[in-house]
Amino acid sequence: MKTLKNILCPIDLSEGSAEALRYALALSRAYDARLYLCYSAEGTSPVDKTFSAATIDNLRGLFTNLIVKHLGQADLASINWEGLLIEGGNDPAEAIARAAAEHGVDLIVMRSRRRPHRAALLGSTAETVCRIAPCSVLVIHSQEREWVSLTSGEVSLKRVLVAYDFSDDAERALSFALSLTQEYQAELHLLHVLPKPANDGPEIAWGPTSIEGAYHSAARRLQKAVRAEAYLWCKVKHAVRWGRPYQEVLSYAKEEKIDLVCMGANGKNFSLEGLFGSNVDRVLRQAPCPVLVAHPLKPKFIPSLASEVIEQTVAV
Repeated sequence: MKTLKNILCPIDLSEGSAEALRYALALSRAYDARLYLCYSAEGTSPVDKTFSAATIDNLRGLFTNLIVKHLGQADLASINWEGLLIEGGNDPAEAIARAAAEHGVDLIVMRSRRRPHRAALLGSTAETVCRIAPCSVLVIHSQEREWVSLTSGEVSLKRVLVAYDFSDDAERALSFALSLTQEYQAELHLLHVLPKPANDGPEIAWGPTSIEGAYHSAARRLQKAVRAEAYLWCKVKHAVRWGRPYQEVLSYAKEEKIDLVCMGANGKNFSLEGLFGSNVDRVLRQAPCPVLVAHPLKPKFIPSLASEVIEQTVAV
C-alpha cells in the first residue's frame, strides 16, 4: 500500500496557490508526512547566491499565516513542515522538480490555472512539472469538484477513478488510489479504454468475434487488477469503453461524479512524453476534479539546460 513520507507544495503566495495547500495539509495530516512549502523566486542574480534575511523572515511569516488560515492557530503545531526558498530563474518547473528530488518527496501538490484553448500549446508550469517530476504529482484546478472543505479542511473523498491501461505507471496510479480509498472509505472506479474499431458505426455492427474478445479480455484483466483484500474496505467498479482515452476518462468522471482521477504519466495510451496534446495534458486541462499523475520515484534529478538552483531553508 502506498505511503507518503514527504509532500512538497509549491506556493506563489497567490490566493490560488492556497487552494493546493488545503490538499497538501489534509494529506500531510492523514499520512503523518513532512510537508515542504516551496517558493520559487525568479530573477535572482546568478552572482548573488544568497537571499536577504528580511526576505526569508517575511516568507516564514507568510507560510505560517497560510497554514493558520486553513488549520487555525491551535493546530499549527500538529503539522511537521519546512519552508524552502529556491531560485527558479527562467524555469520554475525544473526548480520545483529539483527541490522534490533533493528532499526525497513522494508527492507534489500544486495548482494549475485554467487557460484559453489557444494558449494550451504553450503548456503550464503544472503540466511541465508533471512531465519531469521525480515523483507523482497531484494537480488542483479552480472551479472543480472539491473534496477538501474550504472551511474545516475535512476530507470528503467519495469516488476515485483510475485510468488503467495495464502499464507499470497505471499500477502506481492504482496503488495511490487504493491507499486513498482505504484511508477515506471511498469507492474505487477502474476504467480501461479500448481503441475504437475502424468501422465507425453502432457497436453491434462491428460484429467480429475478435472485437468482443478484446472487450471481454480487458474486462477480465481489469477485475484481476485489484487484490482481493481491497474489496473488504472499498466498493470497486469496473468499466471498459471504446474510444479516445482522454475523452472517455473525462466523460466517465463527469457521469460518475468522480472526486479524483489517477493516471500514469507514461502509460500505453496516456504518455506525457509527446510535446503537445497528450491524453494526460488534456485530462489535466479539462477534468472536473483534481488529477493525480503517477510517476516512479527518482531520487536524483538531472536538469536539461537549466540554470543553477539556489535553495535556502526557511526555518520554522
